[in-house]
Amino acid sequence: MSWTDERVEMLKKMWGEGQSASQIAKELGGVTRNAVIGKVHRLGLSNRATASATAKQEPKAKPAPKAEAKPKPVPKAAEPAAKAEPAVPKPLPARKQIIPAGQPLPPQPSANEISPEALAKVSEIEKKAKKLSLMELTERTCKWPVGDPATEDFWFCGLPVQQGKPYCEAHVGVAFQPMSSRRDRRR
Repeated sequence: MSWTDERVEMLKKMWGEGQSASQIAKELGGVTRNAVIGKVHRLGLSNRATASATAKQEPKAKPAPKAEAKPKPVPKAAEPAAKAEPAVPKPLPARKQIIPAGQPLPPQPSANEISPEALAKVSEIEKKAKKLSLMELTERTCKWPVGDPATEDFWFCGLPVQQGKPYCEAHVGVAFQPMSSRRDRRR
């Protein structure tokens, strides 16, 4: 099905008459309700839900919008005077600190929950790490993040990964813990 000029005109006419997208789709044939809605959106046709809601409240709602509409031209008249001044581009603000979303982080292992051997391996590995950026990572490099992503000294380990894992051997020891220690942490 393609949107021919005749079909678009019929859509506009039926939409203007207040018919539903389902009714329009049935009448046009070969098109779904969602296709009709999408075409209405792309054509920029009015949202009838708000138009019908204001039409029902015309006696009460009309005086307030008219009162609000009159002050709007006044600022527009003041705008040309402000535009007469040469526009000076504003400098971009410095990058803001990344604030975590509202979701709580999953329980993270603290240093006392990770075996001392694994911690020793991690500290040794981080001395040997390649310190890669995000764009330098491949499927064969360790993707263990180190540092705060909002700072300049953030990097990824970059050492060769363990088979089938996203991390090197040392970071696998920290990331993938036995089930029993994860259960204990939740309590």
